[in-house]
Amino acid sequence: MKPVNQKAWWLVLPVFLCVAFSAVLPLMTVVNYSVQDIISPERRVFVGTEWFASVMRDPDLHEALLRQIGFSLAVLAVEIPLGILLALAMPATGWKSSAVLVLVALSLLIPWNVVGTIWQIFGRADIGLFGAALQGLGIEYSYTGNSFHAWLTVLVMDVWHWTPLVALLGYAGLRSIPDAYYQAARIDGASKFAVFRYIQLPKMRGVLMIAVLLRFMDSFMIYTEPFVLTGGGPGNATTFLSQFLTQKAVGQFDLGPAAAFSLIYFLIILLLCFILYTWMQRVGTADKEGAGHE
Repeated sequence: MKPVNQKAWWLVLPVFLCVAFSAVLPLMTVVNYSVQDIISPERRVFVGTEWFASVMRDPDLHEALLRQIGFSLAVLAVEIPLGILLALAMPATGWKSSAVLVLVALSLLIPWNVVGTIWQIFGRADIGLFGAALQGLGIEYSYTGNSFHAWLTVLVMDVWHWTPLVALLGYAGLRSIPDAYYQAARIDGASKFAVFRYIQLPKMRGVLMIAVLLRFMDSFMIYTEPFVLTGGGPGNATTFLSQFLTQKAVGQFDLGPAAAFSLIYFLIILLLCFILYTWMQRVGTADKEGAGHE
């Protein structure tokens, strides 16, 4: 038997080293901190799962988790349909298509901290267009003093920032549909809704699944924008899980509980993404079986 050349493994060795230093080693450090009580740099006491139990009983964590889940579900409920509508409205060919693609993608190029600063100014009643417009309409709006206004402002900010990503993914899915499908639909006299329901939406399912998972994971880890805009306030209205973790690790310097919570945070994201992906796969399979019976 001819010997197999294993030299190709040397080409991927740098990747393994980068992953080890950027992911595996920090994760091992977090796991180490999560089972110890760090009294001083020289003195540490092994506490086992004590920090995990303490974090799980924390009522502030429960509130932050519910707040985070509500925000992420609201993001998906708004951005996915809005992104699909925007993708359907975008021109398919010509110079208009290129111009619209550039305009739609502009917000994605803005750094997260700049997005928070933009909306921080935009929402002010004295100098911001949005806040001044609402005040002019007689609407008492204050994202710094009203909890619901702050939460809604963060949601609108996220929709403005990230809906273009869903639109671009949906647009890519639409452009991958062969013209023969549309020609067959015109011959059959199908309505626009029927074309969307039976041609466009099934063909977009793959990219939409990616969009849902990306937006859910990113919204579940949101930190910079609400931190710059509201600082987590007023009260704890916009204190999501990532900021709760930062306050515990940096503000209170509770490295043990913070490490335990970061692992729980990771497992929560992993579990919810798995549930969401499995549900979407089952829905897609059920739709295909229904279309096959029809």
